[in-house]
Amino acid sequence: MISRKHEKFELILEAALKVIAENGFHGSQISKIAKEAGIADGTVYLYFKNKEDILISLFQQRLGDLVSMFKSSVRETNSADDAIRKICEIHFTELEQNVNLAYVTQIELRQSSLELRKAIGHVVKPYIQLIENILEQGVQEKLFRPDLDIKLTRLLLFGGMDEVVTSWLTSGRKYSLSAQVDKTVEFFLKGLK
Repeated sequence: MISRKHEKFELILEAALKVIAENGFHGSQISKIAKEAGIADGTVYLYFKNKEDILISLFQQRLGDLVSMFKSSVRETNSADDAIRKICEIHFTELEQNVNLAYVTQIELRQSSLELRKAIGHVVKPYIQLIENILEQGVQEKLFRPDLDIKLTRLLLFGGMDEVVTSWLTSGRKYSLSAQVDKTVEFFLKGLK
């Protein structure tokens, strides 16, 4: 059973996600987040030190959930190329279904302070590590080139997916993000094999 304290924590995070997506991080005040959550301003401070703390917690929770989803679905795959496909599918589908999260992760992250970006970088690290593990598996399975620069390639894969999502957002979401999976994965796999 979820505690009332946890429910309120999640309520504040969801409100913050919506408010930050609509107003940008700098244009989002604690009072707007509290109003969206239907609670008093002071209640927010019972859970978070400040707005930066909310954003970091938001990334920890939502990206943490995504990384857990990636890890469990990768365990169900039979090969490294299936794992790459699964990660791309989840990445695009989840962000397409949660546009507010897409805006906050793609747009706001790039505009935040160096300190905030470092904190969020720690949250993204397990995702990058998972991609690295898949690449190493692919080389061991002889599916991917043996001369693959794993460290560089993991960043290229992550960056490629990241850019597809950002372009989808900046274009006004005029097309389906999840419909881009096949072409994206095809491009990745041609470079890896």
